[in-house]
Amino acid sequence: MDTIITYFDSIPSPHRVMILASGIAIFWVIESVVPFIKFKYNKWQHAGINIFFTITTLLVNFCLAFILLKTSNWTSKAHFGLLEWLPTMNIYLYTFLGLLLLDLMGAYLIHLIEHKIAFLWRFHLIHHTDTWIDTTSANRHHPGESVLRFLFTTLGVLLIGTPMWMVFLYQTLSIIATQFSHANISLPKKLDNLMSYIIVTPDMHKVHHHYVLPYTDSNYGNIFSVWDRFFGTFLYLDREKIVYGIDTHSLPNEHNDLENLLKIPFQKKRSSKN
Repeated sequence: MDTIITYFDSIPSPHRVMILASGIAIFWVIESVVPFIKFKYNKWQHAGINIFFTITTLLVNFCLAFILLKTSNWTSKAHFGLLEWLPTMNIYLYTFLGLLLLDLMGAYLIHLIEHKIAFLWRFHLIHHTDTWIDTTSANRHHPGESVLRFLFTTLGVLLIGTPMWMVFLYQTLSIIATQFSHANISLPKKLDNLMSYIIVTPDMHKVHHHYVLPYTDSNYGNIFSVWDRFFGTFLYLDREKIVYGIDTHSLPNEHNDLENLLKIPFQKKRSSKN
């Protein structure tokens, strides 16, 4: 465990980028060989749009990383945050609890709020416009949303009192988990269902990308599925019944055009009827 802590305490930025790129490449190959859905689309053009948003997400996080670092360092020096106030515990339990709480504050909570507050939904909507969900869809986030998610991650670090090595470890696991849950692959249904009691699986997250309510407003989890089950936001829908996208932006010139996707948060609000 000491080796892991030492590595993630000062993980080089190129290593983080390499992990992200490797994950996309691995799942890209798997879903190309044995896809769950054989989409009739230009895979490279679709990936180009999603990789653009992946790059903007990386840029936002790299540019604002000093805020996260200063926040984490302050919590350690001031002994502030939930983890700092708890009794000394086994390092493995400490790590698991920290990752679980980061998943709540930095992922589940902001994801839920983005669906409930109209202004924030305008930015998160870009993620849901994708009608060809594959591993590149994992980081399809408008730059405005990337800033919002960063702020909530920082708030989570502050309230939890998370050391920086744990933040980097969480972000690395998050990258792999989201690429896995968005990948155009399918596990045996019984295995997927069993795994979904612990982590977010492809079938579980596919439900979140179904194009109509109430399924769109469900299964907000990022790495761990426990928060959806605990807060009652878990829903099940058979994988064969799922239709990707969002009913307010169903035309290709709306969901498959980079310029339009960047403008969506600032366009007139629309309902599924128009």
